[in-house]
Order: sequence, then C-alpha cells, then structure tokens
Amino acid sequence: MTKPIYALPDIHGHADKLDAALELIHSDGGPDAEIVFLGDYVDRGPDGAGVLQRLIDGQAAGRPWTCLMGNHDRMLRRFVVEGVAHDDAIKSGRHWLEPPLGGRTTLSSYGVGPDIDAPLPPLSEMHEEARDTVPERHMDFIAGLPLYHQRGDVLFVHAGIRPGVPLRDQAEDDLVWIRQPFLEHDGPFPWLVVHGHTALEVPQHFGNRIDLDGGAGHGRALYPAVIEGQNCWLLTKGGRVALSPPI
Repeated sequence: MTKPIYALPDIHGHADKLDAALELIHSDGGPDAEIVFLGDYVDRGPDGAGVLQRLIDGQAAGRPWTCLMGNHDRMLRRFVVEGVAHDDAIKSGRHWLEPPLGGRTTLSSYGVGPDIDAPLPPLSEMHEEARDTVPERHMDFIAGLPLYHQRGDVLFVHAGIRPGVPLRDQAEDDLVWIRQPFLEHDGPFPWLVVHGHTALEVPQHFGNRIDLDGGAGHGRALYPAVIEGQNCWLLTKGGRVALSPPI
C-alpha cells in the first residue's frame, strides 16, 4: 500500500488557517504525517512571522515536514538581506511592499514599519529596520528551502515547471514564478505535478497536474490534501473528498 503524503499550498500569512489545516491532517494521518508545504508562507495575511515560526518549530521537533520555496518567501528574504524590493517577474512593475503583493503585512507581523494604513516610508528606511528586526533564523530557514520535492511519480513544486526541460535544468525563476507555458500545457509531464501559486476558487485536478491553491491569500480557504499514488483527496471536517481529473 502506498504511504500517504500530505500537501499544503500557499498559506500567505494566515497562521489560523495553517493551524486548522494541520488539525485536519493530524486527524487523517496522525502526528507523524509526512507533509510537503508548497511555499508562499508570507504576505497578504497578518501573521507571516507566526507561520514561519510554526514551520521552523515543527521541523526542529522532528516532524517529517518538507518546506519548499515560494516566490513570496524569496521576496521577503531578498528585501531583508539585500534591500531588493523589485522582482523582474512582476510584470506590473510594482515592488514587494506595494499592494497587492503584501510585503508590508509581513513586515508588520515582525513589528517593522508604521501602521499598515500609514504612508510607506522610504524603502531604505524599511530595509534597515527589517534587517535589524527580522530574526536571522527566519532568513536562514528561507535560504535553505528546496525548490521541489519528488516522491516516486509525483513532483511537488511551488509554481510549476517548464515543459520539456529536465528537472535538473529547471530555472529557479520558473519553479517559483511560472504560469505560462506550464498552465496551458495539456500533455503529460514525467510526473503528476502538485503545485500552488496560481490561485483558483477551489483546488482542481487537471490530469497532468493538481493546483491546490484555493486562494487562502485572497480570503478563501486553505485546503490540505492527501495523495496516495496518483490519487488525491482534499481534507475537510467531514473527511476526505476526492479530487479527480476531468473525464
């Protein structure tokens, strides 16, 4: 029998939703359930600092948790460590501290910056305060996050992969940022790809990939899932709900 593996998509600073999802996983798989977190732990929600600390504490306690890198996690570290607020992958030209990216809510969860409704101070001032305030342990945690996790014929990644490119040659920017041509690819991949990043109303199975991001960062639910072989179920208070590919 295939050992189940659990997956949690983009948490986006919602520690309360994370706690509720972990309870559902515990009820289904017990305290030692293997979980892959798909990245984007911070931004938009009010407690990015708390989410990162829960993940750090869980791994330190020996939980079999694999935490992947998301684009928002990378943006947090780049700003705190390097003072870089812009990412070339943001086509709007906005920077991390502007709506709707959500960086200010994350910094606020560390006590950095003025009230979220106050005018944004100069980026240099925000960087200096963040550098002096955000725990180094949190930055080290993000720096050590892997970009993907493979379990047999299932591949877990934050955003997706570039079709036709071997896994070893995939670019980091694609693994944490890609939408097209990954989302429009309707042929098979070498694995069933389980990802987040692209928010839907609810998670969906597309046959060659599963998008678990149901929009927790946009006020919707955080959906934990369990995968056995290539079968997937969402976890609810009423039990497992099958997430099936289109017929």
